[in-house]
Amino acid sequence: MLDLKIIRSQPEVIAENCRKRNVDVDIEKLLAFDEQVRQITSEVDSVRQRRNDISNKMKGKIPPEERQPLIEESKNLREEESEKDSILRELLEQRLDLHKQVPNLTHPESPEGFTDEENVPIREVGTKREFDFEPKDHVELMEALDLIDFDGGAKVSGQKFYYLKNQAVFLELALAQYALSLLQKEGFTVHITPDLARHQILDGIGFNPRGAETQIYSVEESDLCLIATAEITLGGLLIDQVLQPEQLPILYAGLSHCYRTEAGAAGRESRGLYRVHQFSKIEMFAFTHPDKSEEMHEKMREIEEQIYQDLEIPYQLVNICVGDLGGAAYRKYDLEAWMPGRGKWGEVTSTSNCTDYQSRRMNIRFKDPETGKNRFVHMLNGTAIAVSRTLIALIENGQQKDGSIKLPRCLNIKDIPAPASG
Repeated sequence: MLDLKIIRSQPEVIAENCRKRNVDVDIEKLLAFDEQVRQITSEVDSVRQRRNDISNKMKGKIPPEERQPLIEESKNLREEESEKDSILRELLEQRLDLHKQVPNLTHPESPEGFTDEENVPIREVGTKREFDFEPKDHVELMEALDLIDFDGGAKVSGQKFYYLKNQAVFLELALAQYALSLLQKEGFTVHITPDLARHQILDGIGFNPRGAETQIYSVEESDLCLIATAEITLGGLLIDQVLQPEQLPILYAGLSHCYRTEAGAAGRESRGLYRVHQFSKIEMFAFTHPDKSEEMHEKMREIEEQIYQDLEIPYQLVNICVGDLGGAAYRKYDLEAWMPGRGKWGEVTSTSNCTDYQSRRMNIRFKDPETGKNRFVHMLNGTAIAVSRTLIALIENGQQKDGSIKLPRCLNIKDIPAPASG
């Protein structure tokens, strides 16, 4: 969440930021609730103070004729406190509902715009391959090579689920091994995370586990959800902790399955592995000193670029526009890989600096040695490899005329041979 002090002190700036980010939230109404919360809190404190004064007075020697009125007053005050507490709880909930809708502040270098079409490419890296034959897309290639079973996935689990088969299984494991080894060398503590998390953790990280618009699968009759990314499970590890400054930065990497409802996703753009309900992903996560988060954001971007250069996949680096950032992000970069089967770029990674937006909700702080006070850490996330989309890029860019697939040497895995004839 955004610091309420900032919203109080700069309501016009915050309202304009909401407008640019295409978020419809009533800042005036939020501040009205906030004023009521502070007023009722003050009244409750006054009632409690008077009750404490009466309690202390009753401990002393007072005449009986004075005691009974104090008892009556204390009873009335207790009822008044209970009523005001009930009002305060309702106001706090209403304020929180609006407060959570206010997006993060925005980096001044994030371009203006409302949709992904207005994101701004920064540079292209690598060369789009010139084919001397008609290239196929990954679905044709993988089915011909017996690497995937979409029909089986649909029968067992439903549409947009799939089975990886044969060499594709080892290719996924090779991608995970390569990425986790690289991240460990970069100072990340590597994890295989749970695939489930509590509602509280999802809500704190900024994923809405409820409602018609949710992309999250919830487990019936529990407070658990299937995670959409290891950002959720890695970010939740330090909830309610106060860190020592020398611990920062804390760097985590996690391998997990990711589950997304992909509500509304359909059509040619979603063909095959591009939008699926389950996939594996290796995620980066960082907890940093507020003064170091922009530097860490650039480091995560550099790691993502190194990975796709090692994988020999042409990509473009994209600066995400204000309206496409998502509520928690202060700034975000995407890498879009060239996918010959689509004849266009496709998003394969993103990295976001969420500043203290998530840590404020998760209550993750560090003790500032200069002031002695606790401050909220900055939290950042970044995709190392989303396996499903990386498979698309590897297979489509690596395809050969005979139907075989050439793979990058960094994976230490053999090329996939052409399908047997006949």
